[in-house]
Amino acid sequence: MQRPNAAQLTYGSATVVLATVALLLLSGTTTLPGIAAVCAAGLLLGVLVAVTMPGRAGPVKTSAPVRSASGTAEASGTSGNEEIRVPAARVGGSAGTRIGS
Repeated sequence: MQRPNAAQLTYGSATVVLATVALLLLSGTTTLPGIAAVCAAGLLLGVLVAVTMPGRAGPVKTSAPVRSASGTAEASGTSGNEEIRVPAARVGGSAGTRIGS
């Protein structure tokens, strides 16, 4: 099973809180077993919402297709699944070794 994403955790948690408060207000129960049953029902409803919510469909595209002058789409040099490499900044040998002056 995949790890839940942020939206699934947010919607599931909000459902637990809102459903539990609503059920407590609507049922009007004051006994410990009644409150425990309402809390369990809210928790089950929140888990159900988080599990049934669709996750990420697929990999995120990093580049759009390039349109030529004729209007047809051509693939760019990189595909959507390749890793983007960013060069690191170069630091000279004596940079950062001076203190003062």
